[in-house]
Amino acid sequence: MSKKALFIGGIKSGKSLNAEIYTLKNSSKKPIYLATTEFIDDEMQKRIDAHKLQRSAQFETIEEPLQLYNAITECDSSVLIECVSIWINNMLYHGFGFEEMKREIEEILALDKTVVFVLNDVGCGIIPENKLGREFIDISGKLSQLIASSCDEVYHTIAGISTRIK
Repeated sequence: MSKKALFIGGIKSGKSLNAEIYTLKNSSKKPIYLATTEFIDDEMQKRIDAHKLQRSAQFETIEEPLQLYNAITECDSSVLIECVSIWINNMLYHGFGFEEMKREIEEILALDKTVVFVLNDVGCGIIPENKLGREFIDISGKLSQLIASSCDEVYHTIAGISTRIK
């Protein structure tokens, strides 16, 4: 039976680790870790290395910064998308708008597959002074609502503790 779950929380809240544990528990075979990071500087590379070490060999990793739906349709196991926030960033950088992102997420949600989404909760901060920052936060908020409304389970993570809110 396929399931959809969302782990949402602040940066370094523990949502990724908890999403990994959840995905492993809800997979009958080795799950897929769908890594979305495209832009790498020294600091981001350290974050990527830490995530790789954290998940070790428990996941098969696929790197796809843009076409999540196409990547997921090729998978025959549960998929952990890490993370939707970076994917939104990638999509904006490459000139895609909200409607295209919404359509991609809706297609993923319609799949008969277990998919676990990880998303940064960016809506609790101040309104950014620049247009791109505001656009990112608006899109993230709208997509988080779309994902959460369609997921079977939603977890909010603070200080490493994921609390089921749906």
